[in-house]
Amino acid sequence: MVRSQAMILTIAKLAAAGGVGVETIRYYQRRGLLVEPDRPAGDGPAGGIRRYGKEDLRRLRFIRAAQTAGFSLEEIAELLALDSGQDHHRARELAQTRLQALEEKIADLERARSSLQRLSQACRENAGGPCPIIEAFEHPIAD
Repeated sequence: MVRSQAMILTIAKLAAAGGVGVETIRYYQRRGLLVEPDRPAGDGPAGGIRRYGKEDLRRLRFIRAAQTAGFSLEEIAELLALDSGQDHHRARELAQTRLQALEEKIADLERARSSLQRLSQACRENAGGPCPIIEAFEHPIAD
């Protein structure tokens, strides 16, 4: 693969620019999410050191952003493949599925928050008896 990119980075600089560790870069390479460039031959200053460019950094940042959005590495690999194939419909399906999972998680978190608010209020009102918070966790109510 020819790398005619203006930005030239070592793996350490790529990792720093992407906000990850070098081992994370290597892990993504093993998973096929990032390309491992060839080692240039030679004994000079650049000999044997793999070089990365701005496209590698763009891809790394995409992976990190997709992870932040909750996509699994398998889903990210599929999104990356879809990007090269322009399959917007499938990418939209993946995003909708992820959005639905996030909506469910948000609903679960809101229920947990509401429950803890009620327990905290009950604890405040019942200073003399058993702690409602501890009672609730010892004897959970079935859904």
